[in-house]
Order: sequence, then C-alpha cells, then structure tokens
Amino acid sequence: MDIALSDIMGLAFAEHLDEYAKLKGVEMGTITKIEQNPDQSKHLETATFKVFGLSIDLVNLRSEEYTEGSRIPTGVTFGTPLEDALRRDITINALFYNVHRRSVEDFTGKGLDDLRNGTIRTPLPPRETFQDDPLRVLRCVRFASRFGFDMVPEVQDAVKDPIEALVSKVSRERVGDEVTKMVQGRDPLRSAQLICELKLYHSVFSVIPGEVKSNLPESLLGQVPNEALGAATILHALHAPEASELTHLHPSLLSVVSENPLVLARLYLAGLLLPYRSLTYTDSKKKTHPVVASVIRDSLKLGTQNHYLDGIPVLFAGIGVIKAGMEAHSKDPFDRTKLGLLLRNKFVHNPQTGSHWSTTLLLSLITDLVPSYNTSQDILDVYAASSVIDLYNSFIKTIVDFGLQNDVDSKPLLTGHDIVVAFNVGKPGPWVGKVLEDVVEWQLGNPAKSKDDCMEWLRGRGVDHYVTAEDRKFEPASKRPRRK
Repeated sequence: MDIALSDIMGLAFAEHLDEYAKLKGVEMGTITKIEQNPDQSKHLETATFKVFGLSIDLVNLRSEEYTEGSRIPTGVTFGTPLEDALRRDITINALFYNVHRRSVEDFTGKGLDDLRNGTIRTPLPPRETFQDDPLRVLRCVRFASRFGFDMVPEVQDAVKDPIEALVSKVSRERVGDEVTKMVQGRDPLRSAQLICELKLYHSVFSVIPGEVKSNLPESLLGQVPNEALGAATILHALHAPEASELTHLHPSLLSVVSENPLVLARLYLAGLLLPYRSLTYTDSKKKTHPVVASVIRDSLKLGTQNHYLDGIPVLFAGIGVIKAGMEAHSKDPFDRTKLGLLLRNKFVHNPQTGSHWSTTLLLSLITDLVPSYNTSQDILDVYAASSVIDLYNSFIKTIVDFGLQNDVDSKPLLTGHDIVVAFNVGKPGPWVGKVLEDVVEWQLGNPAKSKDDCMEWLRGRGVDHYVTAEDRKFEPASKRPRRK
C-alpha cells in the first residue's frame, strides 16, 4: 500500500506512527529508509514497514524541478496531488484515495476511464514519462500483462524508440525485480510477447560484462531471438492446454509445475533465456562458465531466490543429459537401473538447485518443440509437435511403468556406518562414496529388496572390491585419548 504524504517526509511520519502504534498496543515491523538515487531514477526518499500484514510505502507528494536538457531533478519539493499524479508511471496508478473524504480522486482525468476501458496510458507524453524513469517502460509491460490491458499507440511508439537510459540509468536490481514480477504474474506469456514485440529483449537480458558479451554471436545481438518467444508460447500451450491444440501431454510432466507456481515462473524465465543456453565464456582465471549465469547475475541481479541463479544453468545442462539419454534409450531400451541412474543425474534431478526430473524433461521437450512454432505468424505445426510429444510421452510411460517416479529421491539403504560394519574396517574413507553409488544402483535394480538384502549383497562383493592396500596404508591413525 502506497501512502502519499502532503506535508511531511516518509521517515518522519513512520517514526510518529510507530510511537502511536506502541501506545495502542499495535506491533509494527522494522522501519526502513530507502534513500533517493537520482542517477538511477530513484528520485524520492521512501520509508517502508509492515503493519497488520501489509507492506506500507510512505513517500511525500512530489513536485520536481529540472535543469534544461536533463531529466534528473535539481530539487524535489512538496507538491500538490495533481503535480504528483502527473509524475506517475501510468494513469491507473495515479489514482488517489482521499482518506479525509473517503473517495477516489482522479487528478489526471483519465485514470478511471482507462481502468474501465483496459488502457495503459502515461499521465504526461510517454517520452517525457519514460525519460523521468526509464524503468516505466517495463512497468507498462508488466501492468499490461497483469491486467490484460492494451497500451495506447503513442506509448508503444515511445517504447520502441531506442532507450539507452534503460541500460545506463536504471539499476539492474530494479530491472530484475520487474522481470521477476512478470514471470510470477498472471500472464507471463503476454509479458514475453511485449518484451519481444517492443524490442526490449537485449535492454533487459544482455546487459552483461564485456568479457562475457564478446562471446555472444552477432546473430543473437542483432535481433530479438525467436527462440525466447517460442519457448514462452509453447510452455503456455502445454500448461494451459484448453487454450491450445496440445492436449495429450503425459500428466507426470506437469505434476510439479501444476503444484508449485514458483517452478512455473522459473521455467518461464528459463524459456526466455534459452538463446544463451549453449554459450560459455572464460574468466580471467581461465575457468569456463555458462553465459546464462552472467545474464541472471549481472543483467537481472537475481540470486538463488526461487533457484534462478543456481537452478536455471543446471536445467540447461540437464537438457543435454536428457536428450543424450533419450537417444540412447531409443536405440537400446534402458532397464530400470539405467533409467533410474539417468533420472538421478545431478543435472536432471537435484533438490538443492530446485531441479526435478519432470521439469528438466519438460524444458527439454520445449526446446524440441520450438522449431515447430513460427513466431512471425504465431502458428504451431501441430502435426510435427504431436510427434515430438509422443516420443516424450513414451519415455515418461517407461519411467512410470518402472515405478521410478517415486524412487528418484530415495536415500541409499545403507549409511557410511553400515558400510564400515559390513566390511569390518576401522574407519570410512573416500571409497565410501563409490560404495554408496553402487548401493543406489543396486537399489534401482532391486526395488523390493530390504536393507539386510543389501548388506548381504555388499558383503558378497567384498572389501577388496573398494578398499585397496594403498587406501588402508594411508588410513589416518586414530587419535590418542586425551589425558588429564
């Protein structure tokens, strides 16, 4: 909830409110002051806190003065509601609720009509509004997709103009925050469509260090990549089959996505970033990294929240593992053990990075369906797409028939201590890791067997299968007992 103050700054008001709340026995959250930063189009000091479960932003009504040729204000003074409303991003966000009169006030004269008619319009001429804060370009996209509203032509024309300020004047954290709200919002596909149609793709995603950007092919930088829009379109078609002709997808592929909207948001962002999937760069220490990690970290300033930074690069690596596995399976069908090991691959299924085997398979399917979608004509070759889906459905059916969907997260039947006991050795060593891998493989091939069965099998293999004389030679000596 945004509170506009007519004659006091946000922090001072918040401190007064905190004192009053204590008198009434009401607990308020910590008050945070966000400093103004004109260089990054953050013109107003803001105070934030939580109360009654609501996030509150307090800011004074503003009236800004500019020097000629600059959009950075030389001063921000207390203004009238009209002056403040005209400085807002879009008319529907410039509506006030007057707490004294208990009524909605539309000082731009357009906000209520635009709300009724589903229109995205700026209070001032669009170029002036966007120069004030270039992030408003992305806010127009987000609100248009959130509410299903249409931008007026003059807004679209102003957005399409090259806006270098979106790159140079806006902090990447703010850009990343808008993108996060888009992929987690009501209609991520519409956001993707607008970003691509308005040629905002590289201003959003390709603001990365020079050493990384030099690895991008000219074909990627020269145009909006069709692969990004294609992936978002196909994900939407698969997840909302009632709106498409792709209605025969195996339900296991959508099980996790349907249960967790944050997983769907991650997949939408991954789809938008697919053009970077196969690209790598070498840092100053000669280490190789995926370009997509830099895009997430540097261009969007997103970390591991919702497993963006740690999860999407793993998803991309998992696509290659899945494709190779499916090709091998088509030539020589996997048994339960081999298929289970494929699903347990750390790039295919990894709870630590938020990767589930079904979502990795789903993203792999999307990459195989992208060539069937014509972005310029918005037409999907349903026949070609259906044949690809049939291949994945058959693969999923094999997984389900083997009952592997429930075994992927199962822990080894034996612990390190169990292994030491089975082999009657003094202490565990690095070799225990190999034993655990073999135990998991044995489990996959013997799903009905017990822990005792596994111990018997392991003893039958013998300690010499894992522990060499050299390993025993270098086993650390036990510590001497401490004496008082």
